Amino acid sequence: MKWDPAKYVQFGDYRDRPFFDLTGRIHADRPVQVVDLGCGPGNLTATLAERWPGADVVGVDSSAEMLTKAAAVADGTPSLRFELGDMAHWMPSADTEVVVSNAALQWVPGHQELIRKWAAALRPGSWFGMQVPGNFNAPSHALMRALAGSSRWEPKLRGVLRGGESVDEPAEYLGVLLDAGFTADAWETTYQQVLAGPDPVLEWVRGTALRPVLAVLSPEDGAAFEADYAAALREAYPAMQHGTVFPFRRIFAVGRKG
Repeated sequence: MKWDPAKYVQFGDYRDRPFFDLTGRIHADRPVQVVDLGCGPGNLTATLAERWPGADVVGVDSSAEMLTKAAAVADGTPSLRFELGDMAHWMPSADTEVVVSNAALQWVPGHQELIRKWAAALRPGSWFGMQVPGNFNAPSHALMRALAGSSRWEPKLRGVLRGGESVDEPAEYLGVLLDAGFTADAWETTYQQVLAGPDPVLEWVRGTALRPVLAVLSPEDGAAFEADYAAALREAYPAMQHGTVFPFRRIFAVGRKG
């Protein structure tokens, strides 16, 4: 599945805020190495290099398109680098003291076991922080799955979309970190995002949740699917005086290994 960095950062202010809410709870002092798993276009990873200028800051992503964008971000910052890699096969090094994953683990089936492995491998005093979308049962996703399961689209989209099983609840992530000997906290936040323009929720999901669908459909079929989906979204998220309100739930967990 290919990613479009420009589309992903289209709603930058809204997409960036959870990252800062997450990393604001990480209180590492002078870490040796900081790793951002699923770093995307790298603009947020760069803020970690600014925060910890003495650290080796590494962004890891499986998208070559995203890393092409990230390469420009790293230019002129020797402590910041990016690597092509699958987080499903990543493990921390002996120097890794901060691991951040922002809006990426939901794409990895079984990521809970990955977190257990990372937590076990991190040395005492290390920090781990993660954030995943918690809106898989919201209308934006439920309507997409319902349409994909219709008689017209099910033969072409069977097995493409996942549901609420993509992520756990905050308590489950908290338990994983506590079991690994972390002092940890987990919480959720629902951001009431006010989006502007025509079909703004469709524009939002084009950057993320809709990409698996568009990746397997032809351009003609993709346009037809979007037309039906957009009509359903307009009913679920009506335009109001100040724009279209799009509630977005996010799930967070942060901990420090004892």
